[in-house]
Amino acid sequence: MTIAPIRAMHSAEQSAEESTVEPRPADDAVFATRRDIEGRLLWLSTAIVHHANRVRPNASGIKVGGHQASSASMVSIMTALWFGRLRAEDRVSVKPHASPVLHAINFLQGRLDAAHLPTLRAFGGLQSYPSRSKDPDQVDYSTGSVGIGATATVWGAIARRYVSEDAGRPAGRQYALVGDAELDEGAIWEAVLDPQVAGLGELVWIVDLNRQSLDRVVPGAAADRLQQMFASAGWQVLTVKYGALLEGLFERVGGAALRERLDAMSNPEYQRLLRCTAGELRERLPGAGPQAEAVAGLLGQLDDATLLAALRNLGGHDLAALDGALAAIDDRRPTVIFAYTVKGYGLPTQGHPQNHSALLTDAQYDELAASLGMDPRHPWERFPAETAAGRLCAQTAARLERTAVAAVAPSPVPVDIGRTPTGSATTQAALGRVLLDLTRAAPETARRIVTVSPDVSSSTNMGGWVNKVGVWAPSERVDWFHDDAETVLHWREKPTGQHIELGIAETNLVGLLGELGATWSRWGRPLLPIGVLYDPFVQRALEPWSFGIYAGGQSILVGTPSGVTLAPEGGAHQSITTPSLGIEQPGCTTWEPAFAIDTEWTLLAALSRLGRSDGGSAYLRLSTRPVDQSLAMVPTDPAARERRRRQAVAGAYLLHRAEAPQVTIVAMGALVTEAVQAAQRLAQQGVPADVVCVTSPGLLFQALQARHGQGTGESWILDQAFPADRATPMVTVLDGHPHTLAFLAGIHQVASRTLGVSRFGQSGSLQDVYRHHGIDTDSIISAALDLAL
Repeated sequence: MTIAPIRAMHSAEQSAEESTVEPRPADDAVFATRRDIEGRLLWLSTAIVHHANRVRPNASGIKVGGHQASSASMVSIMTALWFGRLRAEDRVSVKPHASPVLHAINFLQGRLDAAHLPTLRAFGGLQSYPSRSKDPDQVDYSTGSVGIGATATVWGAIARRYVSEDAGRPAGRQYALVGDAELDEGAIWEAVLDPQVAGLGELVWIVDLNRQSLDRVVPGAAADRLQQMFASAGWQVLTVKYGALLEGLFERVGGAALRERLDAMSNPEYQRLLRCTAGELRERLPGAGPQAEAVAGLLGQLDDATLLAALRNLGGHDLAALDGALAAIDDRRPTVIFAYTVKGYGLPTQGHPQNHSALLTDAQYDELAASLGMDPRHPWERFPAETAAGRLCAQTAARLERTAVAAVAPSPVPVDIGRTPTGSATTQAALGRVLLDLTRAAPETARRIVTVSPDVSSSTNMGGWVNKVGVWAPSERVDWFHDDAETVLHWREKPTGQHIELGIAETNLVGLLGELGATWSRWGRPLLPIGVLYDPFVQRALEPWSFGIYAGGQSILVGTPSGVTLAPEGGAHQSITTPSLGIEQPGCTTWEPAFAIDTEWTLLAALSRLGRSDGGSAYLRLSTRPVDQSLAMVPTDPAARERRRRQAVAGAYLLHRAEAPQVTIVAMGALVTEAVQAAQRLAQQGVPADVVCVTSPGLLFQALQARHGQGTGESWILDQAFPADRATPMVTVLDGHPHTLAFLAGIHQVASRTLGVSRFGQSGSLQDVYRHHGIDTDSIISAALDLAL
């Protein structure tokens, strides 16, 4: 069998020219067996979607959906990988719309029972897209949010190195099977361009270059540009464009003209030819250029079946060519393989510009079954064990068998280090202080902590921690500023470092957080990952971080500085809506501490929930505003201190108790100072006020839901922070959107005023900005008097 050559770009300097890598000679018997499996995977993946839409009862009548065409374009690639080159230590991120192929592979290996195959997109069944946490079979990476599945392999590679005994040696490859339209996502290029990625030789991306997106044929021939972009970032670039049949034709008289014609052809024109009959092809394919006669002469020598097959004979469907590409991977640097494919290959819908979500009709389904030798009435069939394909499936299952990951309990986290802060302090600075305290009070726990930052370590008060633990790198690097007396932040890079610095890309930060937060389940090595970024940019990172939580990654995200308290910096650096994340984000608890001691207690509580099957993630919203720590009035009695700690962790505590309150001021974070001042001035006017300090609106909302029978949590914190016998009209105030705390008035159905920030900020002094948004002391007093008098 003739093997299609593979074109490789070896560096950015060589990107303008291509060299040929010759794959090993094909073993006809080996590839014949793989082709049998390829056909069965095409059938099973198509049948899984067909059954979900046209066989399973559907009372609602709403389309179930699925992606037969997107799966079909990946069948050859996944056959070549799983049944040829994949090893047990490798991990694979499968493009979202090819999930049926993954389940079919697991079924043929005996890793998934046939009873699951009819359950695609059913409640409790196979998920719409691969899911580590919800699918019943082995899934390495959750995908579904376009682009994130591909970049997850980058962060998975770094996380694997971080927990490895030898950080410089890859432990298995990290494959990502990527749709070409996914390369439109900015997150892809933020990851590719991060300086650390060029050294990840275990990274292999295979691009399914079918030249279609959801709605259309991609108009431009962008492959060359994409290849050059990867090569410029230091990647090895391999291209598998044509299959053996076409390569053989290229060697014949007129073949050079045919190659030139196909290479120059636009994507839409090629896709249109896929819909043509053989007769139409003979008219259209030669084109109108000077080489048309030579092309027509070659086509005239082919029968109709060969002509139709040749047009579709792309490298991404040639198992030998794909195997050669996989054999040519250079493990010294990341690799991307561009595999040209036909979307819907092997289906009646192949190449149609609107085939993305198209479903085969019953007649087309029966026709496909007949062509593949399958019985549509009994679609779920494995190969008999005694056949060559059956033996290969069994051998593949044995080769890919993994040792079960032993659960390792994370180191215990103390609940209270014992320090009582004094003077004036910020919650942002308290974060770094707590991390340093942990290195002395709980060194085993501290060794599990890994911090990540997008180039804001010094500006978020992480300098002391970085100096203490060092910066992680696969190998030790020279610190050329170690003897510079004016250098405050010491950048010591070594394999034992515990801080990872990324470029200015928040999506990269949370992508890495998600994978560091999954090492407990992937490798049995629980880590305590903390990511620190500016709070205004939390929302930029929220979608990929949320997806990481869904995929099982447990981490702590710290947003600081926050709110309009960054008064001089104006709206560009002021966050408004982030306080409500704890109410709205599944799998995450949000805390916004007002005092340094609250920061310590809530951070320790968040750390204790990481790296465990019943754990979860956390978001801490911190401030750069100095606050008088004496306002916290931390009890000196040990029992009373512990009671305060439990309340702070649970969501709120009564900070200031009036004799006979006429109004309750509820404040969060930096605005506690104004709340206390307002209570003092109200008392002078004969309007006593309680002050409640809220640390977590999300936990309070859960408690209220539980009280109403709509959740399984406990509601004791409501009785302690908002006792019924002290229920009065309520003023809520925070440095964020006022709706965050508005629900609290519903605890006892009291009248309320909600103060906060609902407009983009202005630059100015703190007093001016607070006054502008109506969250200053005078505004709190005015709202309280309106309610109390």
